[in-house]
Amino acid sequence: MASSHHDPDGTETSPDVDADVPPEHDRNLHATYDVDPPYLPHDEALAAVRAFPDRFADRELSWLRFNARVLELADDPSLPLLERVRFLAIFTSNLDEFFMVRVAGLKRRIAAGVAVRAASGLMPREVLERILTETGRLTQRQARVFRDELVPALRREGVELVTWDELDREEQKHCKRLFKERIYPVLTPLAVDPAHPFPYISGLSLNLAVLVRDPRTGTEHFARVKVPPLFDRFVPLGNQRFVPVEDVIGAHLKRLFAGMEIVATHRFRVTRNEDLEVEEDDTENLLKALERELLRRRFGPPVRLEVEETMDERMLEMLVSELDVSRSEVFRLPGPLDLRGLHGIADLPRDDLSYPTFVPSTHRQLAEVESSSPVDVFKSVRRHGHVLLHHPYDSFATSVQRFVEQAAADPQVLAIKQTLYRTSGDSPVIDALIDAAEAGKQVLVIVEIKARFDEQANIRWARKLEQAGCHVVYGLVGLKTHCKLSMVVREEPDGIVRYTHIGTGNYNPKTARVYEDLGLLTCDEGIGEDVAHLFNTLSGISRNVSYEHLLVAPDTVRTGLVDAIHTEVAHHLAGRPAQIRIKANSVVDEAVIDALYLASQAGVPIQLLVRGICALRPGVPGLSETIEVRSVLGRFLEHSRAYAFENGGEPRVWIGSADVMHRNLDRRVEVLVRLPAGPVTQQVTDVLDLAFAPDTDAWALLTDGTWERRPGSTHLHAALVERQRRRR
Repeated sequence: MASSHHDPDGTETSPDVDADVPPEHDRNLHATYDVDPPYLPHDEALAAVRAFPDRFADRELSWLRFNARVLELADDPSLPLLERVRFLAIFTSNLDEFFMVRVAGLKRRIAAGVAVRAASGLMPREVLERILTETGRLTQRQARVFRDELVPALRREGVELVTWDELDREEQKHCKRLFKERIYPVLTPLAVDPAHPFPYISGLSLNLAVLVRDPRTGTEHFARVKVPPLFDRFVPLGNQRFVPVEDVIGAHLKRLFAGMEIVATHRFRVTRNEDLEVEEDDTENLLKALERELLRRRFGPPVRLEVEETMDERMLEMLVSELDVSRSEVFRLPGPLDLRGLHGIADLPRDDLSYPTFVPSTHRQLAEVESSSPVDVFKSVRRHGHVLLHHPYDSFATSVQRFVEQAAADPQVLAIKQTLYRTSGDSPVIDALIDAAEAGKQVLVIVEIKARFDEQANIRWARKLEQAGCHVVYGLVGLKTHCKLSMVVREEPDGIVRYTHIGTGNYNPKTARVYEDLGLLTCDEGIGEDVAHLFNTLSGISRNVSYEHLLVAPDTVRTGLVDAIHTEVAHHLAGRPAQIRIKANSVVDEAVIDALYLASQAGVPIQLLVRGICALRPGVPGLSETIEVRSVLGRFLEHSRAYAFENGGEPRVWIGSADVMHRNLDRRVEVLVRLPAGPVTQQVTDVLDLAFAPDTDAWALLTDGTWERRPGSTHLHAALVERQRRRR
């Protein structure tokens, strides 16, 4: 998507696409029950759940069903047309990353002979076979939606995606000049013959497979022409008409193969294993090791071959042989291939075909004083104690960004400590940290350079920060630092005050406009103390695992959540109010799922709002009858994580960076913060109430693992936009 992690309902590079092998299920499950269920003996509680051996859906197939929901949005005539076009591009980007990481990981484990049966009961080879079959079905549907739904609908609105044969004479002349002046100089045809071995085909590149014949000898030769990615995927012809760039190249191949006859031309595209494996035995050399591995990424083995459905069998056989892919990994599709380029069409300035313009507003507690100068974030937080931000409805620029920028410029600020996982290339947050360091403040930045597909950018920013005098640390060996923390240490008349921001999303001003996230700005002394201890752990040799207001993975998030789930059971059995509601990108961890099953068996009502993967099976008689699972996709990417427990009438709500996944709970530094009781807790409750309202448009997860669209009169994102507008 553009890059997929910058668009709604994509994989965020990818929260759902995790290459690591999950821990063996039983070991993971036993580790969770450090907190025994309060209502059954330990072994009996486990037996009550394990009586259902098929209680886990397969996570890979669940991900494909998530992407199928994205495809449903592209096929939804009630959505603005250009938004449907964008969802089709997002579907393509999502699937690319899934194959580059998840499918590549499955193939690697199968080849290495370390295939272990998944919690779903399926062996990796069975999962792979089902993935390939389901992918074939989904990509055929994608092609149908593009050809039969979107192209005609666009034409009716004056936007035409045409082929070369549909161009008029003037348009062909325009393309001929474009080819001669701009495209031809950068093309490099690569022939295959005894003197020229089969060329390396880079991952996700679009290519022309060309068969040419020497008219004098009758000898045929194969050649590959790479479509340069620096050109627009769909060439503008004027009057909102566009032609695929490969059509322009294909029409002028005689200039590339002078004196030869063009026998056949077909498009193809290869997806490669692009996951990284970096040894972290020496953190001082981590940057260099990662840079070496980034070079290797370009040469990963193929995991998928997409070809035009018209490709002749002889040419396909050569590609299959030279690329060393199996026939099951070949996808014959109608053209055009690689619909990521539809982002360019979706960006057309046609307000009548797009979502209504939405401008985030400043949070009302940060906009109380009518003044020409920005509000003082520190005074506002000190006045209220806590401010709960809900992006993109609350402006990132006038809250989190201003918080860091004011800290950098404030002479009373002594230190700033910050985590960075992903950020944009022109991030004002990075600029503010550099300004703070150059002003003599102590600046600590925990940069996670191993954030998948953002490694190169993070290496660049890490070095830039170091050169400015920031203390840059790369986190803990063996763990990705995924938590979202910012702390400002400020000297005030009554002493030192710590201001902290704990969020669910990255410090990225671009994604903050389309990602739904929560963040707590607070000057609470206890939370500040906990965050200070955590930064010391991340930057030094401290190993504090005890926090009063935080749950921190890999030590306490899983056990803390399971403890809270069991506590709800105790409240329910005692006749006190009890309910569990979880909002996450993915729910996969078997131990947490089993705790939810145990709570459901006891009768606790449970609601899960899951954007992506869900391995839990709701509505199974005797196991999960009280569990409801919904998914909301749409204008904004539902990215926040919230864990709400009724707690006998005294609600407890946690927000933070951790999804219910093995990697988040075992292999990352994640943080959940318990929200103070009162208005900020109620804000999260209100959003969950709206998401689970009977008339809210959403998908419902059925017992068999399929998702059913249940259209409603209320669209969550539109309703929250309207609520924000009324509050201005």
